[in-house]
Amino acid sequence: MKKFLLLAVCLVLSGCSSVERNQGTMAKYSVPDEEARWIQNGNPIDFEDRLWYPQDRFDVLLDSEVYYKGEYRGVPFFVEKVDIKPYNKIFTKFGRNKFRVYRPVNKNDQSL
Repeated sequence: MKKFLLLAVCLVLSGCSSVERNQGTMAKYSVPDEEARWIQNGNPIDFEDRLWYPQDRFDVLLDSEVYYKGEYRGVPFFVEKVDIKPYNKIFTKFGRNKFRVYRPVNKNDQSL
């Protein structure tokens, strides 16, 4: 009986030793059911004295590859961890590993 119990404990311990922790596969930031209407209408995000306009493209990024920078009209936005100021693009999340790209326009510049 003791041998069986010892064998069972060894099997359980050796089986659990191969379990790996989250390697960036679990989402850190939630995905909205639908993009905000103001994003779909092409309205900008006001951030760092610039207006950032949504683009018809997206980047595939892991949550571990972006920093949360703030929230605009109830929608969180992000920058890439490798990007430095002045940022050349920001993102909103709209799907698993899918981030909508935004490009900046200075507020005093009237041209798009």
